[in-house]
Amino acid sequence: MAPDPFRLYKAGVMPTAVSRNQPAVDPSLDLEAEIARLKKERNAVLLAHYYQTGDIQDVADFLGDSLQLSQAARKTNADVIVFAGVHFMAEVAKILNPERVVVVPDLEAGCSLSDGCPPDAFAAWRARYPGAVAVSYINCSAAVKAQSDYICTSSNADKIVRAIPADKQVLFAPDRNLGRYVMKQTGRELVLWQGSCVVHETFSERRIIELRERNPGAQLIAHPECEEPILRMADFIGSTTALLTYVSTQPANAFIVATEPGILHQMRKAAPDKTLLEAPPDNAGCSCNECPYMKKNTLEKVFLALRDLQPRVELPEETRKRALVPIERMLALS
Repeated sequence: MAPDPFRLYKAGVMPTAVSRNQPAVDPSLDLEAEIARLKKERNAVLLAHYYQTGDIQDVADFLGDSLQLSQAARKTNADVIVFAGVHFMAEVAKILNPERVVVVPDLEAGCSLSDGCPPDAFAAWRARYPGAVAVSYINCSAAVKAQSDYICTSSNADKIVRAIPADKQVLFAPDRNLGRYVMKQTGRELVLWQGSCVVHETFSERRIIELRERNPGAQLIAHPECEEPILRMADFIGSTTALLTYVSTQPANAFIVATEPGILHQMRKAAPDKTLLEAPPDNAGCSCNECPYMKKNTLEKVFLALRDLQPRVELPEETRKRALVPIERMLALS
């Protein structure tokens, strides 16, 4: 049996897919200048998630979390969308913009939540609950979105669930931790798909307690994809953007940040006088709090995607049309 890449990752061994297919780019190129030139030539927009590396964030035209990036993709007038994030995010851009070219820096930049919710298994799960309303976290494939009634993000999941009539049974996939958090926020019973984020499930309760003891007064802020013990300790729980806003507006001087550390690049810009600490994973010897998929994208790959307009994200039209319906429902409620 082949080794489980997620288990290896949490043990401190990076999956081989993270480091393969590195591009060969002339090292003398000024990549920032070349990217700016190509964006102008292609009439392209570069969308980047907060979990990308700082150099990619700095050349992005729009930076945001999943909801903000979906909204930006919907509004763009560009001919080309370069999506520096993971594959399901680029799929959303294509769903909303079928006539535009959508490219990603690395086609293998996936997501453990999306991979852990195969469309066939999701369909079989739905079939066990006839008449139920399916709410799917945006961290899923276009094929799963096409079978869903609503899409949500961590920014609006509770709002989406509250909008569903109280007499309807609600299925929530694929993140069980976000689902549990939404249940607490809404008081609504949900049937949960048992998926989790390979990054957010790695944070160590014991090591966070030790970090707080070494940094008295530091507030713990956490993404709702984290496991329940971490959320119980948190001073604030919110989406990536909500965490960024909290750090920049609260009087506290130090924060332990329990989410992918790419967001610290923007937090340091917004609050340069504050101490920002990465929440530690269980394994002290690994970088398990970094998303191995987000980090597959590099500035070199962004340049190549703009230069070659490859790799492209394409979807079957029937899947795209069906997936558009629950996404539009989300955007209308947001």
